[in-house]
Amino acid sequence: MQLLENKIPPPVVAVIFGLAMWGISASASGIEAGESSRVIGASAFALIGAFFCIAGVVSFRLAKTTVSPLKPETATSLVSSGIYRISRNPMYVGFALFLVAWALYLASLWTLVGVFGFVLYINRFQIVPEERALSTLFGAEFESYRSKIRRWL
Repeated sequence: MQLLENKIPPPVVAVIFGLAMWGISASASGIEAGESSRVIGASAFALIGAFFCIAGVVSFRLAKTTVSPLKPETATSLVSSGIYRISRNPMYVGFALFLVAWALYLASLWTLVGVFGFVLYINRFQIVPEERALSTLFGAEFESYRSKIRRWL
């Protein structure tokens, strides 16, 4: 399965799971909720997701290191400030929150399977290889950071 590691950009993975969720919602029964409630709930989760994604990118830019998730071995510094004091993977948290927002908008409990699928996929095929690379690059500094800050939230 190493063939899939760090090969598909995480935003593309999120879109694939989002499309699968849309397909699920078309064939599954929905939750009775008013349109405005769905939109407000989905908007709130999407805004929080956007905050996590943007804060992650800004922290990387300030540290002048790569934002590319496909080549973690090119990182020039370990970012542990800003949003990275809350989560080791804020951009992935953001994508997951976007998918929660999408599930709320689609109003089908079955679509939450897509959120869990995204988290499982990203854990296995993106985060594990990234953390392996960071451990090699930054050794004890990364291990110390990893022991203090949770992977997601």
